[in-house]
Amino acid sequence: MRRALVITVSDRSASGQREDSSGPAAVDKLTSNGFDCPAPVVVADVRAEIVGALREGMDEGFDLIVTTGGTGLAERDVTPEATLEVVTKPVPGLAELMRSEGLKATPMAALSRAVAGVAGKSLVINLPGSPAGVTESLDAVMEVLPHALDVLGGPGGH
Repeated sequence: MRRALVITVSDRSASGQREDSSGPAAVDKLTSNGFDCPAPVVVADVRAEIVGALREGMDEGFDLIVTTGGTGLAERDVTPEATLEVVTKPVPGLAELMRSEGLKATPMAALSRAVAGVAGKSLVINLPGSPAGVTESLDAVMEVLPHALDVLGGPGGH
């Protein structure tokens, strides 16, 4: 069974001011699609914290790491930059596919700066911070994920 890690990027959720709803939405979507997925990791909108959580997921051998939040235009939205710090092979088609599908629901999808790429043996994908955006974005890429992870993992996967 493939393993996925969800990292929620939110100052308010990390400080306990707001319950994380996007991380559990991602976990639900991933587990319903056959992934083994622990509870989400929650970090603040701090580049070093995001990078640390991504590297920990890579070190733990997760096949797929998804982040929720921090992909917009606000000053503290730094998830794409943190992701690019660990990614060695960008996979822009996944982010393009999510934006394309997102535009069918809202024109605001055009403002997403989400990125995707290979980091070590993990595939990393940035998702929006809303539960609806998480679900729509994962639906957009779910069909291609098995093949991407097969190719990335090579014979026998991780």
